[in-house]
Amino acid sequence: MPERFKDKVCLVTGGTSGIGRAAAEQLGREGGKVAVLGRHAEAGREVVQVIRAAGGEARFISCDVGRDAHLSRAVERVLGYWGRVDVLVNDAAMMTFEPILKLDPAQWDLLMNVNLRALFRLCQLCLPHMQGGSIVAVSSVHAHQTTPNVVPYAASKGALEAFVRGLSLEIPHTQARINAVAPGAVDTPMLWSNPNVKSGKEKITGQVGTPAELAAAICFLASDEASFINGTSLAVDGGRLAAL
Repeated sequence: MPERFKDKVCLVTGGTSGIGRAAAEQLGREGGKVAVLGRHAEAGREVVQVIRAAGGEARFISCDVGRDAHLSRAVERVLGYWGRVDVLVNDAAMMTFEPILKLDPAQWDLLMNVNLRALFRLCQLCLPHMQGGSIVAVSSVHAHQTTPNVVPYAASKGALEAFVRGLSLEIPHTQARINAVAPGAVDTPMLWSNPNVKSGKEKITGQVGTPAELAAAICFLASDEASFINGTSLAVDGGRLAAL
């Protein structure tokens, strides 16, 4: 496997499971120094062990991305370990499953903090320490086509893609590029724990992707191979949007 991220410092949120974990492990296999951020220490240590067993360098940092103090502390620790940030992968996210008229406003605020505000704050915290870096935010096909009872999630992902487009115009590409990937159905705990999927209200038709397939797209956008790609969202959905 090529070492596209040799000696690059890579910070991955949601790095203990699903797409985030797959991205962290691939970045590590390709030579990156990986900060794995997540809430579950045991799972985080397991990811670190996998990366180290493959010859990579990694550290787990406990972090609830919905809390500003956690984000600031996590970035400070990354800078303390390695002195800079080269790649930021923003994957951590949550969903709610209530109709808007019944949704507790506190749940709306929490979801927006996790899914959207965390990206905003991480960009503020990391960009001053990036030069020639890359930011990849994980969006969703729900930003484009959605279903009932997941309006906050869809809204957060639509706003995330708008954030990516706008920020790409504010920062020089020599400092960092920013892009998004929009997964379709992916074989992760988030998909199969979705009560709409479990009840059959939301039908999973067509291809279900693997976390590794999403990690491949994330790592491509984060690499120098994508040096002319900036401010865009790449659908990685097995053709799901085209069929809707």
